[in-house]
Amino acid sequence: MFYQTLSIARNAFFESIRQPVLLVLVLAGMLLLMLSNPLSAFTMDDDQRMLLDIGLATVFTFGILIASFVASNVLGREIENKTALTVVSKPVPRPAFVIGKFLGVGFAISISMLLLSLVFVMVEQQAVLQTVRTPIHVPVVVFGTIALLVGTAVAVWCNYFYGFVFSSTWLCVTVPSMVIAYALVLNFGPDFSSQSFSFSFRVEIWKALLAIQVSVLILASIAIALSTRLGQLGTLSITFVIFFVGMMSDAWFGYPIDRIETTWLDRASRDGKVEIIEHVRVMEKINGDVEEVITEVEEVVAGVSLDSFAEGSEYPKWAAYKVGYAIVPNFQVLWLTDALTQNNVIPSSYLLRTTGYGAFYIIAAVSLGVVLFQRREVA
Repeated sequence: MFYQTLSIARNAFFESIRQPVLLVLVLAGMLLLMLSNPLSAFTMDDDQRMLLDIGLATVFTFGILIASFVASNVLGREIENKTALTVVSKPVPRPAFVIGKFLGVGFAISISMLLLSLVFVMVEQQAVLQTVRTPIHVPVVVFGTIALLVGTAVAVWCNYFYGFVFSSTWLCVTVPSMVIAYALVLNFGPDFSSQSFSFSFRVEIWKALLAIQVSVLILASIAIALSTRLGQLGTLSITFVIFFVGMMSDAWFGYPIDRIETTWLDRASRDGKVEIIEHVRVMEKINGDVEEVITEVEEVVAGVSLDSFAEGSEYPKWAAYKVGYAIVPNFQVLWLTDALTQNNVIPSSYLLRTTGYGAFYIIAAVSLGVVLFQRREVA
């Protein structure tokens, strides 16, 4: 089953990167990321902060679009065209088929996201062009342009002489070229003066980009699961709805939960069943400073359950909100731009927890897809 899964994943990967929509979305995202630098120069405060906001939002938006369109098409099209029957009629387990499809699609999405991320961090190396006196980061322009030209030239050559698909060849050549270009850029200042690699490498940005990558893979796994039963239009529609609800999860589920629990705490306080607990939160700044935030929080005393103060229909509502909050993926916990714009260090422990959170949803969604596909008629 392992080798069968890998074989299906390899085919799904090449099928994904050959899709014209993937190339269109990647090119559109790259163009908007390049335009984000001059567009960020119109703020009245911190232009570099605006660049981070626009750039990360662009990477996130196009990552979601890529995941939705590519993942909804790979499996659903094979089912509609009856080509899936050729695979499952052989001694290939249906779980291997679904898992392999997700792995292939996930890898295709990951390298597309890597390319967008590389373009963003290279654009971020160039300070926002506020005035004509702002120096141009020449290594970014030179190495970035060379990488794009190499990828395009190789893709055109292979397409013309060997019949290779342009989109897949361009992506497979441009990504490693951009990796090399970025590594070279980190060693030079704006005027090609030598500098330390670690001086320009911003690990916090890559942490935020990794969290975005996890969000995109979550949505891809959901799209794969939905495509086992729905067509592409239905899969796209429900996927976008889930994404929207996930972005609003704190407002639609978290806030009502907090409001109900605050009401219960007020009743517990009147009964003398609460105590004041001090919570100390330590925030490390990128410049090395450490900030401590001390907050006093009311909590019920030990041995007393907070939901014991519920009245009427409060408990069923609270339970329903809790279930919804647990089922719907919360994309807000994976959106770390606020930490970057406030110059906070993103704790590795937090990134590890959120990555585990995303891995849980991915496994759950793919497992649901396996269950749904088990009884799907493909004949």
